[in-house]
Amino acid sequence: MALKPYRLFILALIFSWLAGVAFAKGPELARTPPMGWNSWNHFHLNINEAVIRAQAKAMVTSGMRAAGYRYVVIDGGWEGYHNARGVFRPDILKFPHMKALCDYIHSLGLKVGIHDSPGPVTCAGRAASYGHERQDAETFARWGIDYVKYDWCSGSLVYKPDQMKAAYEKFHRDLLRTGRPILYSLCQYGMQDVWKWGASVGGNMWRTTGDITDNYYRMAYIGFEQNGLQKYAGPGHWNDPDMLEVGNGGMTNEEYRTQMSLWCILAAPLIAGNDLTKMTPQTLAILTNREVIAVDQDPDGIQGHRVWAEGPLEIWMKPLADGGKAVGMFNRDEHEMTITLRFKDIGITGPAQLRDLWAHQDLGTFNRAYTAIVPKHGVVLLRVKQ
Repeated sequence: MALKPYRLFILALIFSWLAGVAFAKGPELARTPPMGWNSWNHFHLNINEAVIRAQAKAMVTSGMRAAGYRYVVIDGGWEGYHNARGVFRPDILKFPHMKALCDYIHSLGLKVGIHDSPGPVTCAGRAASYGHERQDAETFARWGIDYVKYDWCSGSLVYKPDQMKAAYEKFHRDLLRTGRPILYSLCQYGMQDVWKWGASVGGNMWRTTGDITDNYYRMAYIGFEQNGLQKYAGPGHWNDPDMLEVGNGGMTNEEYRTQMSLWCILAAPLIAGNDLTKMTPQTLAILTNREVIAVDQDPDGIQGHRVWAEGPLEIWMKPLADGGKAVGMFNRDEHEMTITLRFKDIGITGPAQLRDLWAHQDLGTFNRAYTAIVPKHGVVLLRVKQ
């Protein structure tokens, strides 16, 4: 029996929408943890088009793009107002040419991210998307945005706690309707056990914690508390313990290596937050260590976990696609300490070959165990292979 014309029209609309959803979501979006840079940790609200252009250029000239960093995320400080037609306008004095800025970043082989909120205002009291969600998603797509960090901020002023999930799901649908592949970063500080539902509302990454600061104790508290969340992470959807503080000056290089190592074992997004135009050689070496980054970007996308702890000492392990294991030996004490890795604790029997990923050195073959002296607040990061 022939379908009536109106039914054919409805079916066509459904198939068109489904095709748009499939295209927008994209099978390759965030297949490995996203890597990039975000303006907030270093610049806070003190950003403008010139600052973002300089950071994007430095991402290329420094070698960070070559090491895998791709997203340039414009955090809070760009927002202006919604005009009489409801169109979101940037702060014209700071970002007079948002589309041209996005085009410039794309011309460098990079992608562009932006900060927004489901509430009426951002955390800094600037305009956000409540009541304008669909229009704003369309505006972002027209500019060429590739990544949206959707920050809860004032969401609690207009939504009840049990409406958080629906608010995030709504904006995901609006992003999908644009037809542009846009990575969706949920930023709501781990509330409502987001790791249990983040992927179901389209999140490619979700914050599991409150904000990080450039302080060893805050960083360590956040990072080492991620144990137990590993079953919720995988290709396309990642637990996010917040951004890297490497190079901002509040920690030692040993402590920054600890953050980089732990974040890579956690298969966490690697979003730098320093001034890329003024990096020391040591900062650049930490952020662009290819062997360490390879742990984070391992194609199997397995988040690591703690396998042993004793007092201030911890050992974490992440299985790798080639059958090897990345192992972090962490010293949270105030003094240099000796740590012994027993191979049975990481599921290895018999001898194994070890490589130190920070020293770029093959250590040789060991039977049953390996002992290292680990500096205060430091780490020894190994690749272990039978």
